[in-house]
Amino acid sequence: MSLTRRQITTAALAAVPLAVAATGPAVASPQGRPRGRTLYIAGDSTAAQKYAVAAPETGWGMALPFFLHERLNVANHAVNGRSSKSFIDEGRLDAILEAIRPGDLLLIQFGHNDSKSADPTRYTEPWTTYQDYLRQYIDGARARGARPVLATSVERRKFNADGNAVGTHGDYPAAMRALAEADDVALLDIQALTIALWQELGVEETKKYFNWTATEQDNTHFNPPGAIAVARLVVGELLRRRVLAPRDVRRLDDLIPESWITWPEA
Repeated sequence: MSLTRRQITTAALAAVPLAVAATGPAVASPQGRPRGRTLYIAGDSTAAQKYAVAAPETGWGMALPFFLHERLNVANHAVNGRSSKSFIDEGRLDAILEAIRPGDLLLIQFGHNDSKSADPTRYTEPWTTYQDYLRQYIDGARARGARPVLATSVERRKFNADGNAVGTHGDYPAAMRALAEADDVALLDIQALTIALWQELGVEETKKYFNWTATEQDNTHFNPPGAIAVARLVVGELLRRRVLAPRDVRRLDDLIPESWITWPEA
């Protein structure tokens, strides 16, 4: 049986080292420490670094550095297909916690794959195990003097018969909102922001933001315009929630050329 491009991409990414910086290798200080603070991303395929085999598919984490000051490094650990559970079980959170330092940020976005009830390696229940796994990220970051930030999952492109954008993540966004309030964690409600954006753009215009090609109609993953749009929302919320200061942010109102997105070889 021949493999689809999605399967090939997933297999390739599974072999990639745990730590992949979205902006390339960080600039090291004389002590071997990256200069400035680092924003770590723990998440799934919607945020992940993509490689040449997957182009034009683009994770929003790839566009995040365009809106951040150069002194704020981005370490994108998001990986295709991971849930809050499988990311931990594979040792990926441990890899972040070994590197993270006081003053750094840990941005946590899971939910797409936590709902895979047929897959016990990924499935979590919104109001119990999902919150339990998310707390491991929160507690791990805080124990190391870093700041955890929760982000609800970006919304898929789905419209009802009346042309209204509809949610696809069930109780997971609500469970994350409740956890953020209970544990006093900054929350970026990207699910609410993206569904509002898709509603504003409409059925046809949203196709320009997702990975729609001649051979694939993907309503989950982004192309360069979509990744840039979502990264802009993420940084705007980091600023609004005072996780970042105005001096940490740049180009929020600027047009970002699609050509800035590149896909390295895996």
